[in-house]
Amino acid sequence: MHTTSSRPTRAILRVLLLLATLLAVAAPPAAQASTTAAPFKVLALYSGTWDAAHIDFDKEANDWFPKQAAANGFTYTASTNWDLLGNGGVNAYQVVLFLDDLPQTSAQRSGFEQYMRNGGAWMGFHVSAFTTSASDWPWYHNQFLGSGNFQSNTWGPTTAVLKVEDRTHPATKNLPATFTSAVSEWYSWSNDLRQNPDIKILASVDPSSFPLGTDPNQSWYSGYYPILWTNTKYKMLYANFGHNAMDYSTNTRLSSTFASETQNRFVLDGLKWLGGAGSTTPPADSISETSWYSLTNAGNGTCVDARAAATANGTAIQQYTCNGTQAQQFQFRSTDSGYRQAGIRANPQQVIDVTGVSTADNAPLQLWSYGGGQNQQWLPVKESTGRYHFSARHSGKCLTAASAATNSVQLTQRTCDGSSAQSFTLTAQP
Repeated sequence: MHTTSSRPTRAILRVLLLLATLLAVAAPPAAQASTTAAPFKVLALYSGTWDAAHIDFDKEANDWFPKQAAANGFTYTASTNWDLLGNGGVNAYQVVLFLDDLPQTSAQRSGFEQYMRNGGAWMGFHVSAFTTSASDWPWYHNQFLGSGNFQSNTWGPTTAVLKVEDRTHPATKNLPATFTSAVSEWYSWSNDLRQNPDIKILASVDPSSFPLGTDPNQSWYSGYYPILWTNTKYKMLYANFGHNAMDYSTNTRLSSTFASETQNRFVLDGLKWLGGAGSTTPPADSISETSWYSLTNAGNGTCVDARAAATANGTAIQQYTCNGTQAQQFQFRSTDSGYRQAGIRANPQQVIDVTGVSTADNAPLQLWSYGGGQNQQWLPVKESTGRYHFSARHSGKCLTAASAATNSVQLTQRTCDGSSAQSFTLTAQP
């Protein structure tokens, strides 16, 4: 039984509860800590006035970096105003890129040196280290970069197999032990970077690349050649690549500096380290760019094969009893956006090609010299079984074997249907 004296108390409690509720609704929400870091700012400096291959790299970089910026936590500004280094304008940016040149005036040079000594970050490409007079700016060429003078170059531009020497650095921790670079001209230097205690070499030319170059008089046949490195006294990275292959008569691009997904991972992870952000996530695709693979069809057990072990243009790509020869071994090198070219071991420049750039079902496959055509690029898609199917970039159709295990039947492209005729086991070969 309740007494009447309890009623006022209950009324007061109800009023207090109502007031508390109203105050909670009216009060502004508590400030919450942001979980998204502000994008770091990248300034890319370039001149765009010397050598069509360097100019073309500028154009490509100024297209590629903005596309990567939002997804990777940075903003990208490109400028030909090198005086930003001398007038303090560079201080608004966390990272500076040199795409095709280096500071030329004393004000630009002293401004850049001060920027770096004050904690700025830098990534340079290819010609940003080029000089034949290192003594004109010894801090930059001999101390900061450590490379000294230009000594030699390879010609023509080619890919190189690179050996990753330090897989603990944030820029290289997501790289495999070796990988195939994009096409570039490669420089060597007068200084031995291995003798500089401040320099940490991140990647160098793997001996499997030799001879490196297509001109016998401008090729490297042996030796040690650093390609990626950092100076531990500064937040900096240098990359030797940045020279596209060109048809100089028409200024037409013949290769892409951003054709290697693995190399791109170095650029992006390196940028994120320089800008104080995280790193990219390694792709789930487990196909190595430097290994050789045989492809065994799941439906009939035969292997993808070059007819009569030939490598000439027009050689039929067929199915044949697996025999472990080089005619049945292919290397899958990145182009871009996940696509690969499939070069044959006996002559890696010769790749699996859809004849006549056809988009029709049952168009036959052949070997042809790689020229960047979309009919020469394949997207490997890993299946739940661990096998792969391969779709042609130009048509979206799948590499297909015959239903029966008959030798010498030419392979074709067909609409992807999920059948075993389009499913292949990749086996790494020694």
